[in-house]
Amino acid sequence: MNQRTGFQPFSSESYPEDARTEAWQDVLKIAGLQGTSPSWGQSRHATASYRQAEGVALVRLSAGPQSVAPLSGGGRDLPLALMPIEDDLCLKTSDGHLTVSAKELVLVPRRSGSTLIFQQTMRALVLSVSPEAYHGRKIDMRGLRKAQVVERSGLSEIFVQMLETASLWIETLSDPEWLALARSLSDFLPLFLPKLLPSDEPVGTHSQSAILHRLCQTIEYRLGDPDLSPSRIAVIEGISERYVQKLFVGMGSNFTTYIRERRLQRAWADLSNPADAHQSISEIAYRVGFCDPAHFSRAFRHRFGIPPREFRRQEAERVTASAATTGQRGWPADALAQLRGASPVPIPRPKALTSLGRAAAGKHHHHLAVNAGNVHWGYFSRSLQPRIEINSGDAITIETLTQHASDDPERMIAGDPGAESVFHWTAETKNVDRRGAGPMDASVYGRGAGEGFGVHICTGPVAIRDAEPGDVLEVRILDIVPRRSRNPDCKGRSFGSNVAAWWGYHYSEIITEPKQRETVTIYEIFEKDEDPHARAVYSYLWEPQIDPSGVLHDTYDYPGIPIAPETVRRRHAVLDGIRVPLRPHFGVIAVAPAEAEFVDSVPPSYFGGNVDNWRLGKGATIYLPVSVAGALLSVGDPHAAQGDGELGGTAIECSMTGTFQIVLHKKADLPGTVLADLTYPLIETETDWVLTGFSHPNYLAEFGAQGQSEVYNTSSLDLAMKDAFRKMRRFLMTIKGLSEDEAITLMSVAVDFGVTQVVDGNWGVHAILSKSVFDEPKSDS
Repeated sequence: MNQRTGFQPFSSESYPEDARTEAWQDVLKIAGLQGTSPSWGQSRHATASYRQAEGVALVRLSAGPQSVAPLSGGGRDLPLALMPIEDDLCLKTSDGHLTVSAKELVLVPRRSGSTLIFQQTMRALVLSVSPEAYHGRKIDMRGLRKAQVVERSGLSEIFVQMLETASLWIETLSDPEWLALARSLSDFLPLFLPKLLPSDEPVGTHSQSAILHRLCQTIEYRLGDPDLSPSRIAVIEGISERYVQKLFVGMGSNFTTYIRERRLQRAWADLSNPADAHQSISEIAYRVGFCDPAHFSRAFRHRFGIPPREFRRQEAERVTASAATTGQRGWPADALAQLRGASPVPIPRPKALTSLGRAAAGKHHHHLAVNAGNVHWGYFSRSLQPRIEINSGDAITIETLTQHASDDPERMIAGDPGAESVFHWTAETKNVDRRGAGPMDASVYGRGAGEGFGVHICTGPVAIRDAEPGDVLEVRILDIVPRRSRNPDCKGRSFGSNVAAWWGYHYSEIITEPKQRETVTIYEIFEKDEDPHARAVYSYLWEPQIDPSGVLHDTYDYPGIPIAPETVRRRHAVLDGIRVPLRPHFGVIAVAPAEAEFVDSVPPSYFGGNVDNWRLGKGATIYLPVSVAGALLSVGDPHAAQGDGELGGTAIECSMTGTFQIVLHKKADLPGTVLADLTYPLIETETDWVLTGFSHPNYLAEFGAQGQSEVYNTSSLDLAMKDAFRKMRRFLMTIKGLSEDEAITLMSVAVDFGVTQVVDGNWGVHAILSKSVFDEPKSDS
């Protein structure tokens, strides 16, 4: 492996819970920082990458909300250069508080007594330079006594762009390249001093600073109020209007200027945020408190030197240029430039649980049928109304449909009331409109509501009574049976579909003509045979399809597009004489993630989701960390068979019904058990523990608002293997009590690492540890 001198990655997944804070402090120390807050988020998930050379350290940080302060000492009089990447930070100094917006550069003297407060998430670049970088040259920056924001223009703009670009490439730069870059970055710092003249005028007393901080927080909460005024703030805070004005004058501004700046900065962030992609520029202007979109556009252009529409386009192009081009799964990085204003369509939320849920609430075995009202297609959401609520220990039978049933509607939909309810789509009516986490107005690719940014039909969610963040949900799979065809011509038989699609690992490696082809193969399932298996019935090449809404699909954009049988040419005698052993399992078992409102169902993560591990079959158990109240369990993506890797893009996708027992493990009961400190989906079979590694173990936390785009651009088997290794090392050291050396030797000789899938955006590698190594019986928990 090509090692780069001085480069180090950090992942909190490497450490048990009680060691993460100390490990994170070590990372902050490299950046010239120290933590000052007692905690940094419920999950304590954090990642970092950093590289050092000759007194220069460039660090990219990603973590939860926290407060940090500069470490005095190492850099002596040289300030830290820090830039928040995504969310604003609050800079607290002896003079008061200052909001530093995303992408603004701030120089922080190490002895300034400043505190940097990341109230939402901590995503930042830090350049820490010590005197060693100057090889004896005298660099005096003692004149910079307090933290100051550097205006982005000319030299500072070049410096900021260098920082951003360098942070993306620090792992791949050769040693000579990195050394040259480190020297260039360190040489920039002294050049800023002439423009940052110190000011001896304090904002006011400590009590005035506290009041000003409180005023700024009040303003942030009410920034969208177009009638916000000094008099209104004075009434809210119980002080005089004149005093409000005086406080802002004391910080070198005035109330009106401060409000306008904060609104423009908020609009700047929203225009860059994929989560706000469904909002038009006018809607964003109104949301941040501007009454007139034309006035907003003029103010934005005056402040940033570019119209908001052009800014949206350029920002998208900038992000796109730094990322590899992938297919059409997930939010495209340039979606912001393409979006047009359209109001979001809210998720239907019934006022109470369904009658089924209420009726079943007091029983021990429940049944959740599949129909248009009991599914969500292509996304997870913390705001979905539960379709049923059950108690810990209850059993529940859940019907699921494959999203690929429309590949052969005659066999897998016709005559089936549940399937017909979910797949019903005509020019006038579409029973399940949203298909994916994308915009409802289809303003990115024009592929329909949700845009196929997420593809799986999920039944649920199921709420588990008393489940709370920090708990662990145990899902025992008691049984799995294929769903029978209701078509009289095929009644009693079961079928599934496999698609070798454009998102498959193979797609760029096809060697026969036509090379740009997608192939659908329909299988029949023989689960009652002495040797359960599947056989291919026929296959066909994907042909462009026009959906009932009139949209042309040149490629297999996403499952669920009705296939007219007469539009495809069936090829029979496919895989003749070949029997595929069955491995019935559920590709998707998920609890709701907490980080975002709509989450693409394709990339798996800490909450489970599209894990696609065939070991999740009858008799297996999966443990999932709970992030939201009720857990909100969903099940879908049923598979009849799949190989490790899922190379072509899908398994044999076959509608199935599963019976589960759900057990809730409360956070207080976890210490000392195998579930202590669980931050990932953990699979248990009769013989093995199976740990799930992903390229990005929590991509929503790591990448923030860009997560549902970046995860597709940056996944690799190398990253997934590292994550699986880190988790297994932690499991062996924390749960089994081994030393690190013992854990590593055992992993080399007794743990099987395998590729789970390379097609789900967030690639997977699993680590299998046989229970027999520890002479361990199956858990009865």
